[in-house]
Amino acid sequence: MQQYNRRDFIATASLLAATPLINDKMSNNPAATKVVHHVFFWLKNPGSETDRNQLVEGLKTLKAIKEVKQLLIGTPASTEKREVVDNSFDVSELMYFDNVEGQNAYQVHAVHKAFVDKYSHLWEKVVVYDMQVL
Repeated sequence: MQQYNRRDFIATASLLAATPLINDKMSNNPAATKVVHHVFFWLKNPGSETDRNQLVEGLKTLKAIKEVKQLLIGTPASTEKREVVDNSFDVSELMYFDNVEGQNAYQVHAVHKAFVDKYSHLWEKVVVYDMQVL
């Protein structure tokens, strides 16, 4: 029987522990890839604090969807004005999903549909950027 020393054991254990992570990263299966969903809203009444607050209130309801792993809601930052920065939006939401299936489930979820039905009268324009994490 072959004997292993502690260094061999640690090296083997580390490799075995990392294998699922390596497989996920090297997989061409989009379902195994985390998804970031970034949405920008332009209000019909851009200066209306009431409309902005209502939209933010509605966005917060989306946290109830179990597929949404993290939800961040914000407004344009007062950062340096540069040609590449677009801060013309009024409200933005950033969501994280474990995979494409989770994002797909979110799209048809009753809470998401209720949000669109109840709050869509507030916005003039919406732009969505979905990204798969590499």
